[in-house]
Amino acid sequence: MPSACLPNQSLSELLGRHRVFSLLDAASKARLARRLTCRTFEAGERVAAGAALGRRLGWVLRGQVALLREGHDVAIATLEPGELFGAGALPRGDPDGWTVMARERADIAFLPAADVAHLCAEHPAMALFLSPPPATGGDGAGERASDAHLGLMAQPVRSLLKRAPVALAPDASILQAARTMRDERVSSVLLLQQDRLFGVVTDRDLRNRVLAAGLDPQQPLHRIATVAPLTVDAAQPAFEALLLMARHNIHHVPVLDGQRVAGMLSASDLAEQHSTSAVYLAGEVHKQTSLQGLVEVAARVPQLQRNLAAAQASACSTGHMVTAITDAVTTRLLQMAQAQLGPAPVDYAWVAAGSQARSEQTARSDQDNCLVFDDRYDEARHGRYFRELAGFVNDGLHACGYVYCPGEMMARTDAWRQPQRRWAEYFQRWTEEPEPKALMLTCVFFDLRAIHGRAELLGALRAQVLRRTRDNRIFLAYMVGNALKHRPPLSLFGGISTVRAGKVRDAVDLKHSGIVPIVDLARIYALAGGHEAVNTYARLEVAAQGGEISAQSARDLRDALEFMAGLRIRHQAQQTRLGQAPDNFLSLSELSNFERSQLKDAFGVVQTLQSVLAQRYR
Repeated sequence: MPSACLPNQSLSELLGRHRVFSLLDAASKARLARRLTCRTFEAGERVAAGAALGRRLGWVLRGQVALLREGHDVAIATLEPGELFGAGALPRGDPDGWTVMARERADIAFLPAADVAHLCAEHPAMALFLSPPPATGGDGAGERASDAHLGLMAQPVRSLLKRAPVALAPDASILQAARTMRDERVSSVLLLQQDRLFGVVTDRDLRNRVLAAGLDPQQPLHRIATVAPLTVDAAQPAFEALLLMARHNIHHVPVLDGQRVAGMLSASDLAEQHSTSAVYLAGEVHKQTSLQGLVEVAARVPQLQRNLAAAQASACSTGHMVTAITDAVTTRLLQMAQAQLGPAPVDYAWVAAGSQARSEQTARSDQDNCLVFDDRYDEARHGRYFRELAGFVNDGLHACGYVYCPGEMMARTDAWRQPQRRWAEYFQRWTEEPEPKALMLTCVFFDLRAIHGRAELLGALRAQVLRRTRDNRIFLAYMVGNALKHRPPLSLFGGISTVRAGKVRDAVDLKHSGIVPIVDLARIYALAGGHEAVNTYARLEVAAQGGEISAQSARDLRDALEFMAGLRIRHQAQQTRLGQAPDNFLSLSELSNFERSQLKDAFGVVQTLQSVLAQRYR
C-alpha cells in the first residue's frame, strides 16, 4: 500500500486497533496487509456504486464518505475513519441502488470480495461484523463459510425426523385432530388411508379453514385437508426439503420411505440446523445477558461439530469455527464480569493458550488461559479486582462445558495473572533453563492469542520470545527432546501398535500419538524461525517459506494433520450422536482398509520428520 495514503500510524497499528481486524492473529494481519490496496479520493468524487460496490470491501482510513441511496441527495449515513463498506458490509447485502461518495478528501483501503469471503471462512468471528460474500475459485472458502447449509446438503431428510408419524383417518373429526395436535405437541397431522398418504392438516388450516370460516369442528378432516400434498423422500438431502418449502411457501412436508409414510418435516426442524451454525451461535452468544443463557448456547457446540462432520468440512475450518464460539463465550463473560465489577483499573489482555490459541479446538476441550497486565499493575491496589474477574470468567467457562485445566493453567491461578514484565521474566527463565516443567509450560504458553483487551501487551511479549528462541540451538534441542516423548504408534515392522482404552479394544490415541507430535513439530519450526504464526497449519506454511522445513514435508505434515484431525472430529461426532462422552481413542475396527493404510502413512510422515529434527538438534 502506498505510504502517502496512510495516516501517521503504521498499517500494522491500524489493523491491531481496528474493532474487527484486531480479532485476527499476527500472521493473518500480515497477509491482510499485503492484500490491501489504497487510493485517495477528493471531496465530491464517487468511490463506488452499484455492482462495483459489491466487488471489494472499503475501509475508511482518513476523511469521511457518504452512503447515498440512488435518486437521493441526502446521505443515509456518514462513514468515519475505521468504518467499512462494500463487499461484506452492504445494506441488507445488496449493492444495487447504493453509492458511496467522498464528503472530504478521503483515504480508502480496499480488499477484494474473494479475500473477504476467505477471511470470514478462516476466522468465523469476522462474520459477527461482515456478511461473507460469495467466494470465487476452488479454495473451499465458500464451503467453509456456510456450515449450516453444507450440513443440510450432506444430511438425509430421515436424520431430521424426531418421531413416528402422528396420523388420523380422513373421516376423523376436526375436533379430534385439534386435540391430537395439542396432546402430541405437534403443528400438523397426516391423514392416512390404508397406510397410504391421503393428505395433511396443519394448525394453519385449523385457523384459516375452521375458526375463520366458522366451520363445525365435528366435520370430517378431509373437508379441510390438503389432499395429495407435496412430499420428500427420506433419502433425499435435507437441503432439497428446504428448497421445496421455500419454493412453494409451505411449512410442513410429509416424508416418504418408498410408499410408507416415515414422518413429517417442519420448517422448525430445518431452522434448528441453522441454530447450530457457527455464525448463528456466535451471534447468539453476544445476545446473552446471563450465565444460564451462555450455558444453553454453548451446549449446542457438539451439534455444531456433528453438522460440520456431516458436511465434510475440513478439520482446519472446523477448528476455527468451534474455537470462534469459545472466543465469543470468553469475551461475553469478560463483558458480564466488567458490568458487575466496573471498568478495569489498568489495561490488560485476556489471553488464550493451547488449542484455543491455535484455533484448533474440538467440542471436547478444557480451558487454558492467562492475564497479562500493563506494567502499571500493582497487586495491592489492583489484585482483588482481577482475582474476581478471572474467577468469574474461569467459573463461567467451566459451567459452559470448558472444564477447568487439570494443571491449573488458568487466569484464576496467581502465577498466570501477572504484569508484562513478570511474563518476560517467565519466558526468559524457561528458555535459559529448560528443565522438564519449563518445557511443559513452554508447550502451553508459547501458543498464545489475545482474546480481549489490549492485544499489544501480548504482541510485545511475543516479539521478545521469538528474539530469544530464534536459532537458539540449545533451547530448541531441549524442545525437540521433549517433543519426542510423543511418538507415532508404529511397530518395528511398520504396523500400527494399538492400546486398550477403557472398553475400547485395538485403539489408537489420535491426539497424543498423531496430532500432538505434529503440533510440537510446527511449534519448533516457528520458534526456530522467529515466526509469529500460532495456528499449526499457518506455522507449517510460514516455516516452509522460511526454510525451516521443505515445502514437500510441510505439505505432508499438513495433510497428515488434516487426515488425523478429521478422523478425531468424526469419531467424536459419532460418540456425541450416541450419547457417549467424546474421547480421542479410535478403534481400528471403525476404519476401512484404505483409511488404515492412510493412517499408517500419516504416522510414518510424523516419525520421519521427528527423526530429521532429532538429527538436526542432536
